Parts: sequence; structure tokens; C-alpha cells
Amino acid sequence: MTWRQLRVLIQHLPAESSTMTALRNRLTDEELTEQAENGEPEKGRWSQLEQLTASVLDAVRRLEHAYICSHVENKRDQPERPEPTRRPGAKPRKPKPKITDQAAERLFQLINGGAA
Repeated sequence: MTWRQLRVLIQHLPAESSTMTALRNRLTDEELTEQAENGEPEKGRWSQLEQLTASVLDAVRRLEHAYICSHVENKRDQPERPEPTRRPGAKPRKPKPKITDQAAERLFQLINGGAA
């Protein structure tokens, strides 16, 4: 068997195979991001079926959220937007920083001319 034949065999393995998983797990974050941007699902850590299932799950969660929001009378009772299912190679989203009471008071003072 030649090196070329071996390369072709490896490249055509199923995305969920142990060999492809091991090769993907060695990729850096930058390489994974590049592959995600280039739209190569076969190089993702999930199979195409898993990617499609995650997309359907996200769509159902968004529809459920929209339905609940449309049937809640008070805006403050609305639930938070659902987080998308985490995809392979994607880092979790950073939570939005919450403002503390002390920071809110300082901001209030600044807005009302208390910068001195």
C-alpha cells in the first residue's frame, strides 16, 4: 500500500470513526474555528446527523421561547432566551456581566453630574 492510498483511506473514513476523532482532537482552537467557518461538517467532532439534530433542538427551543413570551402578560415574567446547543470546537459563550449595586450607584452619580 502506498502513502497516497493510506491518505485516501483515512480521508474517507466516517466522521465518527476513532481515527477521525483522534485527528480532530489534536486540532488547535484556531484550526477548529477555521474549519467551522469554512463549513466542513465532516471535519467537525460530531457527525452530520448530530449537527442536524442540534440545529432542530435549537429551533424547537427558540419556538418554545417565542410561544411562552407571546402568552406572558408581564414582560418581567418572560424567560431568558435559550442558549444554543454547544457545538464541537466552539467555546462556551461568556456570560454577560451583571452590574453590582455599587457600580449602579456610581453610574447614577455620574449621570446626575456627580463626577467631581
